[in-house]
Amino acid sequence: MTQLRTLLLGLPLLAVLAGCGGDTARSLGFTRDPPDEFQVTTRAPLSVPPRLAELPVPTPGTPRPQDQRLPAAAILGGVPAQAAAPSGAERALLAQAGQPVDDNIRARVDAESLRLDRPDRSVADRLMFWRGDATPPGVAVDPQREAQRLRENAALGRDTTEGVTPVAQPQQRSLIQRLFGG
Repeated sequence: MTQLRTLLLGLPLLAVLAGCGGDTARSLGFTRDPPDEFQVTTRAPLSVPPRLAELPVPTPGTPRPQDQRLPAAAILGGVPAQAAAPSGAERALLAQAGQPVDDNIRARVDAESLRLDRPDRSVADRLMFWRGDATPPGVAVDPQREAQRLRENAALGRDTTEGVTPVAQPQQRSLIQRLFGG
């Protein structure tokens, strides 16, 4: 009888603890968090000269030689070659690649990949933060219409960037589908 009572009292406690989330064990101290071995740095060891009279004269504010970073060219073995004219193979590759890209292409790719790397939100998050982000996650291109546009441009001898890129229209989702990820 007492075992049944203990079991009945313990079940709600387990349900409450299960609802605490995935970090319950860490919060209660059951898991260890070792330091990140890539973030731990060591300082250079001190060295003592054979005679104390040979100590260098201290100059406050100057960086230590051990802490100075070398330029990448020195690490990789020399001064990088000056910008030479591209070879024939490089010119052919660039011609096949198309028009030159914008200077901020890395920033654009990083911003788009950050939008895709967001984890799925739970139902509670979707209910509490239902308005969503201010910026849309990106624009999807309609592949069939884009292929048709590129074929037409190639047949007419136009540049691949001419014309309007066709956009795939997303289907409208209901409130239930948005809340439950359907």
